[in-house]
Amino acid sequence: MTAQQRRLLLVWCALTFVYSPDQADAQFTDPHNYDNAPVGVNQLEFGYAFVHGNASIDASLAIGGANLNLNQGIIDFTHYFSLFDRVTWVGAAIPIARLAGSITGTNIEGATSAAGDSSYAFAMLLKGGPALSTADFENYEPTTTLGVSIAVTAPTGSYNADKILNLGSDRWSFKPEIALSYPFGPDQKWQLDTYVNAYFYTNNTSYRGREILRQEPLPGLEAHLSYSFSDSVWVSFDTRYAFRGTTFVDGIDQNNAQRNAILGSEMNVSIDSQHSLLFGIAKAIVHHNSPAVVGFSVKYDYVWGPGYK
Repeated sequence: MTAQQRRLLLVWCALTFVYSPDQADAQFTDPHNYDNAPVGVNQLEFGYAFVHGNASIDASLAIGGANLNLNQGIIDFTHYFSLFDRVTWVGAAIPIARLAGSITGTNIEGATSAAGDSSYAFAMLLKGGPALSTADFENYEPTTTLGVSIAVTAPTGSYNADKILNLGSDRWSFKPEIALSYPFGPDQKWQLDTYVNAYFYTNNTSYRGREILRQEPLPGLEAHLSYSFSDSVWVSFDTRYAFRGTTFVDGIDQNNAQRNAILGSEMNVSIDSQHSLLFGIAKAIVHHNSPAVVGFSVKYDYVWGPGYK
């Protein structure tokens, strides 16, 4: 492998999951999300996820008695740049999905296909993330990073107030996050990523027709332990715990505070310096007043920018 190839492979490994929008597959933030990455580089990702459970594309709310299958495709774009000499990135994503199934105790059975709510993210590394060009990144040694981000989901998806099954949520959500990533062990093959975040929601003023849905914040804690078998393959064990998120309908407390624990695993495979694949699985093992979901995902990434031919 030439020095140029090694440099580009290192760039790819850093970029593989610096940004990934929240989907219905467990609300995870991906491992290695806050690794340092070179500036001036772009990433385009195409993903597919299948989720079975009692939630729509909005994974913060369970639908009582629902037995649903969600097939979701997603396209997202991310750009990396320098701000105050720190690596910074912005991203945008649009999901397109099909939701099908039934709800026990009702005559609701059917399917809907449309675009879901779009999402946008801004993030920066406050520690361990000097802004480096692709060429300078060749000599970068991974170190502990401290990062912050804000993700916003906009109510741009398909929503019909008279229907229970919707792919849009008809409300905004905001997710601030603080992250600490710590590589360790021989040759730093191990890495521990810990994230603290919370979802905040605006009201849905046309819930089930004319009702107003309000939801309290939904805090979450995440841990991701990953191991790199080589420069091109790593696997992770992922877990997330979320709580609170009580809902109110027309001001009436629904007494449905959540407790939600999810386990998952991901495998990342580099095809070459510009192309990669990621395979993931996740399952809710505790789902008190929260979505009981199980699913898998496949993602393909393409990276380009300075230093690539």
